[in-house]
Amino acid sequence: MLIKKIEKILSDKRILILGFGREGLDSYLFIRKLWPVKFLGIADKQKISEIKLEKDKNIKLHFGKDYLKSLKNYDVIIKSAGIPIKTITPFLEKRQRVITQTELFFDLYPGIIIGVTGTKGKSTTSSLIYDVLKAGKLKVSLAGNIGKPVLASLFDAKNDEIFVYELSSHQLHKMKKSPRIAVLLNIYPEHLDYYKNFKEYAAAKANITKYQTKKDYLIYNDENLLVKKIAAKSKAIKIPIKGKYLNLDMEAAKKIGSLFKIPEKKISGAIKIFKFLPHRLEFVEKISGIKFYNDSLATIPEATIEALNFLGKDVETLILGGFDRGLDFKNLAKEILKRDNIKNLILFPATGKRIWEEVAKQKCIQPKHFFVDNMKDGVSLAHKKTSSGKICLLSPASPSFGIFKDYAQRGDFFKKYVKKLGKK
Repeated sequence: MLIKKIEKILSDKRILILGFGREGLDSYLFIRKLWPVKFLGIADKQKISEIKLEKDKNIKLHFGKDYLKSLKNYDVIIKSAGIPIKTITPFLEKRQRVITQTELFFDLYPGIIIGVTGTKGKSTTSSLIYDVLKAGKLKVSLAGNIGKPVLASLFDAKNDEIFVYELSSHQLHKMKKSPRIAVLLNIYPEHLDYYKNFKEYAAAKANITKYQTKKDYLIYNDENLLVKKIAAKSKAIKIPIKGKYLNLDMEAAKKIGSLFKIPEKKISGAIKIFKFLPHRLEFVEKISGIKFYNDSLATIPEATIEALNFLGKDVETLILGGFDRGLDFKNLAKEILKRDNIKNLILFPATGKRIWEEVAKQKCIQPKHFFVDNMKDGVSLAHKKTSSGKICLLSPASPSFGIFKDYAQRGDFFKKYVKKLGKK
């Protein structure tokens, strides 16, 4: 059945895999399992190691700055989600079809897909749902934006297997199918360099429920106004949830567990032993009485505000700043100033300067501020300025690009230098 479906889409077409990261490699392995000698193109802006491909004589590589010029030679382009549609549109012709891994998986897999999205919290929620379903002895896999490509797994998947699929806005963009069960947590401004505007970003998120039927389920955050508007248009059976930060994520997992009739004791047991994922309010170490928390994945102001709400009055030092995507920091500044427990702001470029400007506008007692351009100095300063018994929180309210490769590297550097403090 799978072979017949995929043949209709790809068998007689010239195929290009666009983007050769985790998704691209998985797409390559998927196609090679179906057609070991079919001609394939692979394109990527970066020069990719050819070790995995050196024995394959039926591929053409298009690497480097002119990689998009290769698009015209192919019928079907399997695009990695991180490459914006607007980037490739000038190189496309009407006859060509652009698809993603997510679209292919939704077209091909006949079983239950639980889709989870939100500007923040989707990885934690997906992981919680997975743990709850495992506790209920159900056959379940965790896939998608959380770092596990899915196409190659189709060959071994059974129809009774449940896929918990973390869906980014990039994966949902241009989708024409929605999952059987959808979880929509929140929508805040983000990735505005990828989309034309915030409206287009929100529309991408809305695709998680747009194509649901009356037999499907939508679990949604009843306290987020934009999410409520999207839910009002959905045809699915609606299940509202409330809560802040981790509490919202847990509520979603509880609702999913109830849908699958998992005993409440097993649901609460799975949630009780759940551990925070790396870079998401991750406790690092207690040094000189100071508790250090790594929340590097807080790439928007709203996520930092939620972290401050969650950790409470013990946060004395806050490390902020990063790549500038033009986000608004007014509300974050107000939240910082209404907490008299926050005594120190350690600020990275480029948004660190903008965040401080918003704080400085307010006519009230302001925390001390320090500008740094590397994590070693930032952690050392935090250690000197934070009182014993208090918290130092890395929650940047900004993307990591510029000084750091990504949020994971930023968080890893933070942990590295905190742990070095403990060895002195």
